[in-house]
Amino acid sequence: MTLPNTALLIIGAVDLVAAFLFMYGLKRMSSPVSAPSGIRVAGIGMLVAVLASFLYVLDVGDAAKPFLLVNAALCIGALVLGGGIAWLAGQKVPMTAMPQMVALYNGAGGGAAAAIAATELLATKPSGLTALVVTLLGALIGCISFSGSLIAWAKLQEVLRQPLRFMGQFYINLLILLATIAVGAALVYLSASGTAALPAGLSTQDVVYIFFACASVYGIAMTLPIGGADMPVVISIYNAATGIAVALEGFVLGNPALMIAGMVVGAAGTLLTLLMARAMNRSVSNVIFTNFGGASVKAQGPMKGSLKPVAAADAAIFMLYAKSLIIVPGYGLAAAQAQQKLYDFVKQVQAAGVNVKFAIHPVAGRMPGQMDVLLAEAGVPYDLIFQLDDINDQFAATDVALVIGANDVVNPAARSNKDSPIYGMPILNADKAAHCYCIKRGQGKGYAGIMNELFFEDNTSMVYGDANVVLGEMIEAVKGLGKAAAD
Repeated sequence: MTLPNTALLIIGAVDLVAAFLFMYGLKRMSSPVSAPSGIRVAGIGMLVAVLASFLYVLDVGDAAKPFLLVNAALCIGALVLGGGIAWLAGQKVPMTAMPQMVALYNGAGGGAAAAIAATELLATKPSGLTALVVTLLGALIGCISFSGSLIAWAKLQEVLRQPLRFMGQFYINLLILLATIAVGAALVYLSASGTAALPAGLSTQDVVYIFFACASVYGIAMTLPIGGADMPVVISIYNAATGIAVALEGFVLGNPALMIAGMVVGAAGTLLTLLMARAMNRSVSNVIFTNFGGASVKAQGPMKGSLKPVAAADAAIFMLYAKSLIIVPGYGLAAAQAQQKLYDFVKQVQAAGVNVKFAIHPVAGRMPGQMDVLLAEAGVPYDLIFQLDDINDQFAATDVALVIGANDVVNPAARSNKDSPIYGMPILNADKAAHCYCIKRGQGKGYAGIMNELFFEDNTSMVYGDANVVLGEMIEAVKGLGKAAAD
């Protein structure tokens, strides 16, 4: 057996092992308990797949080896540079900026798939109609994911503060998409008829550039009108799109690791998108093509009831003497970086015999799973954390609900107000607790642009202030009560 054949066999075997590690790692990520080890397993799979790819140098003749050796050196430099930047960013990016980082990494994956497609179209030239169509489809999805994720990052980072909407926008976006498809079809036609079918002065390479430009513009145009309330779903959509693009380009390259990893990510991202859309009582097309989240909404009438502010210390003492407490974390908790103080407060009331649980809404925060990650970072035990379907029926038998920085996901208007943009969306039933405390920085509205009716309920009290400061005051109040009792 020759050395080149041996190299190909090794690469193929390693790719299959890597694919298994990807799938096994993703399986372990389905549980918070095993998720850290799942990430490590999937990371090992990626590492061995990348290292095995350098063996392609052994599978070429002597004439091509210098060229591939130079490419290998460039790849090593890129891996070191990119890995170093990612490591530093992962260490320094605060929890509030994690959605932005995820959006950028989603975009980077889509951009990488598009870059592979560009190389295939401009240099290698796909052999056969099927390979060409798959390459173009991967390029289209990759470009949309790349440019759309950049806009999602800009929205999350508040570089773009308002959705961009105008009359006839849907039809303009549709025209851009149809133009992109038409340019792709032209490339398929040119592969059969040759450049003779092109106008004078235009080359096939120019048509490829036009295709990538149109696809990128469509990703931007599609994302610009989507409001902030839909960003968690948008991130999930682009995550799925990146996986599909990678799988398609893996097919073109004949790389099983890319195909399997891409298909797994694409399938998982698609399922997550559907679950999140269902949690908002909306379809994915409704998320992409309507004006929910950030647009002006129908003016609300006056709220029934009144806002009832209370001091943080009074709220803390009330919770200390309760039998049961359900905490609903929201983006305000992440923005205040108050998760550790929250858990410190929880441990104090638990010591007094209070039964404490955490309730997580699927679209709380700015990205899928942000609240779960936030609580895990503070060391909250997994057996205290419950998802919406598992805990919603328990609010009615709970003494106190504590809402921290959440808004739309606890708004009773979703159940009772048919004119509300969130009507029909499943919410956490915090209003059904015997009493509810809401920690909020001010009287602002949520991402859906509406006032929260929960704040005006008879059984709701407002604790105004930054969550970090408020929870600090609560901790001191409970400690002071303990010292007084000891004296």
